[in-house]
Amino acid sequence: MSMSGNLASLKRSTSQNNSRRRSVDGTRKLPHSLSRNISTNIMYSNSTGVIKPPVVEKKLVCTLEELCFGCIKKVKITRDVMTYDREIVQETEVLTIEVKPGWRNGTKITFEGKGNEIPGGQTGDVTFVIVENKHLLFTKDGDDLVFDIDIPLVEALTGCTVTVPLLDGENMVIKIEDVIYHGYQKIVAGQGMPKSKEPGERGNLIVKFEVEFPTQLTDEQRSDVYNILHDSC
Repeated sequence: MSMSGNLASLKRSTSQNNSRRRSVDGTRKLPHSLSRNISTNIMYSNSTGVIKPPVVEKKLVCTLEELCFGCIKKVKITRDVMTYDREIVQETEVLTIEVKPGWRNGTKITFEGKGNEIPGGQTGDVTFVIVENKHLLFTKDGDDLVFDIDIPLVEALTGCTVTVPLLDGENMVIKIEDVIYHGYQKIVAGQGMPKSKEPGERGNLIVKFEVEFPTQLTDEQRSDVYNILHDSC
């Protein structure tokens, strides 16, 4: 083969190799090994090119009283830190959290830079998530507190005086002169949970009444009840 034939063959080979390294849109592809390394770095790095550990989430259990009036909680955490010799050791630290009145279940408090450290990377964050502890007396409905009370049928029909607990530990005496029927409620304004978006304002305390019916009556009692209720209709 002539010298000119060799040059033509070499040009065709080079052109074919170049075309194999181009994608369908005309951009040039990198060799497989180099492309894999670059995509790995982009996937696990942030915009600064420094890896940051994932956020560590911890539960912070609070009572309704603590969420209503606020409190100070000290929480001990253990995290991974780097020594001057570039070794990873565990360090214990106590963090102080000021729980604000009106915080709700699911509220998050983040401490930046108090998470784990990794070689060549940033320090992670730790986040505490508020978890409301179940109360023995009250249930929560938004900013309102609900208290259930049972009363006998005779008091439901003739009126009664009930003692209702408040979240601050005090008691409130409520006199009921109405006929208490199924679903009857008494609302005590301003004795619920603080409203986080309305400083100084609180929800209501809702007292729900359940009427206890007698399980059995004598014939004479049935007759008396019938006559009394029939005449009142």
